[in-house]
Amino acid sequence: MLTVGLTGGIGAGKSEVSRLLVSYGAVLVDADRIAREVVEPGTPGLAAIVETFGPGVLTPEGTLDRPRLGSIVFEDPEKRAALNAIVHPLVGARSQELQAAAAPDSVVVHDVPLLTENGLAGLYDVVVVVDAAPETQLDRLMTLRGMSETEARARMAAQANREERLAIADHVIDNDGPLAELEPQVRKVWEELVRRATA
Repeated sequence: MLTVGLTGGIGAGKSEVSRLLVSYGAVLVDADRIAREVVEPGTPGLAAIVETFGPGVLTPEGTLDRPRLGSIVFEDPEKRAALNAIVHPLVGARSQELQAAAAPDSVVVHDVPLLTENGLAGLYDVVVVVDAAPETQLDRLMTLRGMSETEARARMAAQANREERLAIADHVIDNDGPLAELEPQVRKVWEELVRRATA
């Protein structure tokens, strides 16, 4: 089994790369999706968040009000650390379960947005970084996600910078161009991953 940490800045196109890798046969462990699952109603994760941040972080239906919680933790490092201390161990445990369930010769791709920021590179056999110029990221966030320029820049600034991400990369996928230029790069990286997994 080969474990791969896949990361990239917001708007770099990481989800498109993970979609392609899955289409080739990768087993995907999506940290964002798991992070949503571990705080669904009735979970210990949601109970711990309510205990820490109060019932104001719930919607009237009893689900986590993500924008509300986001506004609380985004500008307060201590509160963000408190949230991470609840969510990260739960995500880590579920990620390990999913990885353990994969076949022995699998390439298991962990899609981890904050891999660089949280110093997680050492957990994986290989780190793949999806890279795009900051101008490209900004354009995509505003065009595709409807963010204001101020919001997009704030989100980008809250993440590791391009140099920090590239410093931990074993493979870099350049996603500055059109989709047609992305697929051949991803396939080439995939072939190398499979070669290593079966070696």
